Parts: sequence; structure tokens; C-alpha cells
Amino acid sequence: MHREDDDEAWRAIVENFGERADLDDGEPAPGHDERARPESPEGAEGPDEDLVRPARPEPGAAAEPTPEPTPEPTPPVDDEDRFVPPDPGPLPVPAPDRGIAWIGVFGAPVVLLVSLLVGIDLPRWVGWLMVAWFVGGFVYLVRQMPHEPRDPWDDGSRI
Repeated sequence: MHREDDDEAWRAIVENFGERADLDDGEPAPGHDERARPESPEGAEGPDEDLVRPARPEPGAAAEPTPEPTPEPTPPVDDEDRFVPPDPGPLPVPAPDRGIAWIGVFGAPVVLLVSLLVGIDLPRWVGWLMVAWFVGGFVYLVRQMPHEPRDPWDDGSRI
């Protein structure tokens, strides 16, 4: 498209903004079936002989379960063709300073909540120490985060 065509198209869009489209050609939309339209409030002109109604069991009679189809046996797989994932490595252990910060972030609120629910009265200085441990651990972990953004093309997957 050329610049003039773009300008003309935008001008036409702006001029017709908010107007409804004219669909007065009178012919039905493609795929429209006239027979599907109900003619009466009941939904059809009369009884339909082709209508199949579901069978209802007699009251008190139990329906017999249908037998389950037997699955086809799968062919045996050679051990050479089978994928065996590598053994997972050991769990990573955080550095001691980060471990203490994580314990403060998760452990201090748990200790305070459990002592509150059980009814154990902690000394006031222990409560303030737990709050300081939580806040200090949170601030430390936030400060240790990388300051530069990640590579936008790095989705983290490794092949």
C-alpha cells in the first residue's frame, strides 16, 4: 500500500466510526439453514418422525454396565530404545548467609504464629528479635538479587 492509500483508508474509517454496517441484501448468511428455524413457540410445526428419544429404563431396574474394551497389548520396548533420564544431582545448599536469611524469612513468622496459636508467651525481646530477623532476612535477600535485567531471549531452558 502507498501512503495515499493508507491516508484514504484511515479517512474512511474515521468518517464511518460508530455507524452500523448495512446488511440489507436480504439473502441469508452462508451456512444458514432455513429448516433449523423454529416456526412455532413449541420449536417445530408438528411431531417429527425422525426424532429419536432416549430409552428410559423401567423404574427399579438397574442398568447393566457395558463391558470395558480390552486394550491392545503394547509391543515390548528394547532397553536400547528406552529413555533413561540421568540421575538428579544433589540438592543445592545455599551459602550460609543466604540460608540464615531464608530461615529468617520463613522460620521467624512460623515460630511467632505457632507460639501465638499454642498460647506460649515469648519474652518481648524474642518477639522483636524474630521480627528483626524476618525484616533483615528479607532486605538482605532483596539486596542480593541481581541488579541488571535478564537477557530477554533467555527462557531458561537447556538442551
